[in-house]
Amino acid sequence: MKYKRVLLKLSGEALMGDQQYGIDAAVLEQYAEEIRSVVELGVEVAVVIGGGNIFRGVQGVQGGIVDRAQGDYMGMLATVINAMALQGACEKHGMKTRLLSAIKMEQICEPFIRRRAIRHLEKGRVVIFGAGTGNPYFTTDTAASLRAVEIEADVVLKGTRVDGIYTADPEKDSTATRFESISYAQVYEQGLSVMDLTAITLCQENKLPIIVFDMNKKGNFRALAEGDRVGTLVHL
Repeated sequence: MKYKRVLLKLSGEALMGDQQYGIDAAVLEQYAEEIRSVVELGVEVAVVIGGGNIFRGVQGVQGGIVDRAQGDYMGMLATVINAMALQGACEKHGMKTRLLSAIKMEQICEPFIRRRAIRHLEKGRVVIFGAGTGNPYFTTDTAASLRAVEIEADVVLKGTRVDGIYTADPEKDSTATRFESISYAQVYEQGLSVMDLTAITLCQENKLPIIVFDMNKKGNFRALAEGDRVGTLVHL
């Protein structure tokens, strides 16, 4: 087993499956099974999930509904809905979980307290972080990097629909080639959309590696936890 504690970042859009909106129960089920397979190895798992399948702050601004800050808070609430759904799926598979939110919602989740989060992980509970950083103008990618640093995770694992980082979007460019590994500096220089620059900088400053991999391929998450080469490693 290569890692003792990991932070898994999932996008809200991934939960849609083939739908245009909302949560696909089959995808949720698959993700819960993948998480359980890693928990069974004795790895401590924390999760940050986005909210783009329900609401994106940018959408609200572009549509003229709200200003940026208000839109971002709406997006944070969307992440809590996804986090609750993932929590339910994990518990259905026999895992002990705790949902910690950066925005206080005592009836449904605990407030984020760093030491409490670490203690839950040490007790073998899956810790799901909701509501991003609790601040507008920050993405859930940044929330994932921040929480990973705070809980002293060994790695950030970004689960996506593609099997790593490419020179261009492989879904749009058939000539795109995949990187086995890449430095933070190369990500900056080549303008690759791995995570937003704030998230990348936070990982770089704290020497925290990032691995981008295909979460939809069964067994990938467990293989990574066991130390297999899966996806693309971002490092110093």
